[in-house]
Amino acid sequence: MPSCSRLRYLESHPRTASVSWRDGEPVGTLVLLHAFPLGARMWESQHSLADHGWRVVMPQFRGFDCAKSDGADAASVEDYAGDVSDLLDTLTVESAVILGLSMGGYVAFELYRRAPHLFRALVLADTRPDADNPEARANRARMIDVAATSGTAAIADEMVPRLLGESTRRTNPALEDRVRAMILSNQPSAIQAALRSMMTRPDSVILLASIDIPTLVIVGEEDTLTPPAMSVSMANAIPNAELVRVPLAGHLANLEQPQVFNRALLSFLARL
Repeated sequence: MPSCSRLRYLESHPRTASVSWRDGEPVGTLVLLHAFPLGARMWESQHSLADHGWRVVMPQFRGFDCAKSDGADAASVEDYAGDVSDLLDTLTVESAVILGLSMGGYVAFELYRRAPHLFRALVLADTRPDADNPEARANRARMIDVAATSGTAAIADEMVPRLLGESTRRTNPALEDRVRAMILSNQPSAIQAALRSMMTRPDSVILLASIDIPTLVIVGEEDTLTPPAMSVSMANAIPNAELVRVPLAGHLANLEQPQVFNRALLSFLARL
């Protein structure tokens, strides 16, 4: 059994997940796929979506938020997507609204590629469809070395300023500390595995035109990792996709402006 203990453990599934819902039959299932290098706890501000009738499932990618890697050193985007598919099968979920933020978006693309029947709708938040270019792959390789030699704290030092928008860093230092704590909860081996999975992920640009389900694209106005112009292009390439830009937010729009993020998401869900 994995040593991840912060989130609810599903006995019949080899990974952890947090599952929230209100009494009665849910109107649907919403799956939230987390960003690098955080974990499922980044969705705490979205737990309230269960109050609107949705069963909210927050998978933990293998190795994250664990006392040990649990084989995460061999993980790939395909592995993460397979774990999510297996989890939905365990929960007897036939279709769901699947939301991926940043790395979670890469996993959502891979899951759509292999199992489009699982999707009732798709939400892509602060993510991108293209594979890493040589410069990006070289940077991930450098970060793998940093994680190996200097540990998770060095990754947090590098990533926190890039993950949060300028407005957040200026006005909300408590969130900066919270994001750092989430990163520090992960083992270097899980971070290295995620970096390898991202640098070898397939290109999904060609997939965009085939996405024929309701799609919402969300991006923070101050996101420098996946800038708004990139999200505009992605939304334009997906038939009938809609775009929401979140002011005063960087790459972690759901954490930086949770009320705006949740309103946009609930408005989209209400139209399904």
